Amino acid sequence: QVQLVESGGGLVQPGGSLTLSCAASGSGFSIATMGWYRQNPGKNRELVAVSVSSSSINYADSVKGRFTISRDNAKNTVSLQMNSLKPEDTAVYYCYAEMWYRGRWSNYWGQGTQVTVSS
Repeated sequence: QVQLVESGGGLVQPGGSLTLSCAASGSGFSIATMGWYRQNPGKNRELVAVSVSSSSINYADSVKGRFTISRDNAKNTVSLQMNSLKPEDTAVYYCYAEMWYRGRWSNYWGQGTQVTVSS
């Protein structure tokens, strides 16, 4: 069984910083794409930042220059450094991975972690 375990998140003031971390646990898997999405109630889940096989990184326009994604392939981890946070960054953040496991590619999601930006 494989799963994504997230840590980080919480309450921060506007202009502050937070770091989210995610680790894939289990065995017998390979990871292609790994990254972060976010979602607010009543809205679709949206891409924040993803690392595609560590050779390409995509950011949402709204976070470019403020957020940085980092990936460690040896440890199967991904982190998201979030700086200059804005109230509109408030959301539940989900770790995502496209993984090869038991003979097929599938999408996996973490349990989600709340990020609240408020004074």
